Amino acid sequence: MSGFLEREVMLAPDLVARAAAALLDDPAQRWMLQQPVRVRRSFVVDVLDREDDEETRMAWMLGQSDDVRLGYVRDVLRREPGGGDRQAIWMLTQPDAVRRSYVVEVLGRR
Repeated sequence: MSGFLEREVMLAPDLVARAAAALLDDPAQRWMLQQPVRVRRSFVVDVLDREDDEETRMAWMLGQSDDVRLGYVRDVLRREPGGGDRQAIWMLTQPDAVRRSYVVEVLGRR
């Protein structure tokens, strides 16, 4: 999706976002559009409206609640061929202190 369109769909009411999710092939994009609007809004503000790169996305995901992170692991990563990215799964399932330390010490973010 283009930046503007992606942003608008992400901020749309749940009904619209879920309908859009059904049209997408990418599991991560589908998963995101099935999240509550508060999660999607957070992603727009913290990622799309800022430096939208892999590290920013990673820092955002590592800061999410257990429900969000573990849902991503269950619904996206573990369904990938070979069981998914084991490093990403490991990091996303770590305690809060470990994840925060990684964001600060490795990614250089606050």
